[in-house]
Amino acid sequence: MATARWNDKIIASSDDTVVVEGNHYFPLESVDASVLKPSDHTSFCPWKGTANYYSLQVNGAENANAAWYYAEPKEAAAQIKGRVAFWKGVEITP
Repeated sequence: MATARWNDKIIASSDDTVVVEGNHYFPLESVDASVLKPSDHTSFCPWKGTANYYSLQVNGAENANAAWYYAEPKEAAAQIKGRVAFWKGVEITP
């Protein structure tokens, strides 16, 4: 079971992650929705498409743009549709 933890809280847990470029993509339903705050930030990957971001709000602290997802990934990255990955200090335990 893979877990994502930030600021002393498990924010995602699943035995069904997809690893792409070293990042665990968790099914959206396995993420604690109460910690996700939509962000206007985006980035672009030539083979995955446009990434959208969430900031994390946990125990009174915010981690800006620390989670990302591809709402409409390109065909080569179809396996990560509906999934969320983390960075910026989020600890992933595979």
